[in-house]
Amino acid sequence: MPDIKAAPILSPVARRLGKYALPLAVAILVIFHAVGFWGMLYSGRPEYFQRLTPMNLLLTNAILFAFHRRWNAAFVLFAGVVFAVGFFSEVLGVHTGLLFGNYSYGVALGIKVWEVPLLIGLNWLMLTYVTGIISSRLRLAWYAKALVAALLMVLLDYFIEPVATQFDFWSWQGGHIPITNYLGWLIVATFLQLYFQKAAFPKKNAMAPYVYLVQLLFFLFIGIIA
Repeated sequence: MPDIKAAPILSPVARRLGKYALPLAVAILVIFHAVGFWGMLYSGRPEYFQRLTPMNLLLTNAILFAFHRRWNAAFVLFAGVVFAVGFFSEVLGVHTGLLFGNYSYGVALGIKVWEVPLLIGLNWLMLTYVTGIISSRLRLAWYAKALVAALLMVLLDYFIEPVATQFDFWSWQGGHIPITNYLGWLIVATFLQLYFQKAAFPKKNAMAPYVYLVQLLFFLFIGIIA
């Protein structure tokens, strides 16, 4: 049976829903992304749905972390460190071209600090967490799990990049995505995944595989069709 224990804030709701909590959460996730998919490709008003991207990301994170098993000090520290490392890696990248290459953020991801949207830190946390959870199920050494999870992050970024540049999430100097972007992602992601594997909190979340799959399919099919 899947582990569907929820975060303390939402646990009474999850208990009341019982076995329906996970299917309902997955359905909400799929519907919200399906609406975004239609809106960005077929509504005739893609800029309106681009502005909903922050809400989409916040909703996805709320659903995901509602199923996290235990909000202990180790998890809170992990979340804060990953958010900060992800965010400041992007600040470094935007201002120096190091790690990822020369790029800049558009307006679609909301409020910026030092020219980087605050939600980028949350996105790094979400991707690190879901891929770490997925790889934790593998019968591998902890460092091998970390590498697999980092590669899963880079794979998702590979499909995100063309969509992001087309819909004003961010843009690359010269219009070309450099190989340094993926190398930078692999370096930062590996560091974060090594931390994930050693952090002392439960590595189980029934929503994690669904969040990764929905994100992957969303960007894959937009990239194919757009």
